[in-house]
Amino acid sequence: MPVHLRGIAALLLVTLVWGTTFPAMKNMTGYLSASWIVLCRFALASVLLLPFLWGVRWRDLRWGILAGVVLFLCYVFQIEGLALTSSNRNAFICGLNVLVPPLLGVLLGARLERRIVVALCLSVAGLFALCWEGSFSWGRGDTLALLCALFFGVYIKLMESLTRKVDKLMALTASQILTVAVCAALWLLMTELPQDVPAYAAYIRKGLEMYSLNLIYLGVIATAAIISLQTWGQSHSSANEAAVIYAFEPGCAAIFAYLWLGETLAWSGLLGAALLISGMIVSQWSTERPATVLAPE
Repeated sequence: MPVHLRGIAALLLVTLVWGTTFPAMKNMTGYLSASWIVLCRFALASVLLLPFLWGVRWRDLRWGILAGVVLFLCYVFQIEGLALTSSNRNAFICGLNVLVPPLLGVLLGARLERRIVVALCLSVAGLFALCWEGSFSWGRGDTLALLCALFFGVYIKLMESLTRKVDKLMALTASQILTVAVCAALWLLMTELPQDVPAYAAYIRKGLEMYSLNLIYLGVIATAAIISLQTWGQSHSSANEAAVIYAFEPGCAAIFAYLWLGETLAWSGLLGAALLISGMIVSQWSTERPATVLAPE
């Protein structure tokens, strides 16, 4: 199989596993804060990937730190939003990140194409239908999910560039995951300093024991393994291709949310989900595609 197609297959697997992370994290948000979930998930992944930082060049390390800071913001907004809304709703709003790369191009001076206008119309209609519950409802959790979508879109575009600049992809992966863990630890110290330390420690210990399987799965499989695979996959595909594949993440999340949490969508939610996915895909359709998309790199 050509290396380009292997890159596409890798991103498809990434999307499938990412779909499972929404219910896995939602399951914990009633007890653990977003800071603790991010810290445990990425600290565990960092331990597994530390060997790849041995002898790393500063150039690779600094790009990893930059990507890690953006990725940290993505996950904080995503998990904080999950605590305030359903896994389904959070997943579909976060999925709007695929609109960000082409919109960034427009902001940087590219021509506003008809497909982008159509995609925006479909997405706005989809959001309206998804948030319709007898009347239009929009809460803080939805705003946080939308911010997550914005930063994930920036992250996708950033990774397209960084994976072609570094000498070692695994060094980029390990450094960005370690950066997320460090940022989460610092954020935790700034926002969750308890007065009763023993009681707080006992509470956190109980939560870590209760959700140990969730955290191990998120840290080992959904982070260390999958972000490594994502980094490799994006090095052999374009940002637009990655964005189209990622458009199906909310659909995967909805399936796993039903199987794991029993969450369902009303008819308006299903219509909104269909419109949102349609907008995500339309935003990436183009008759003029770069040569690197048509042939193995």
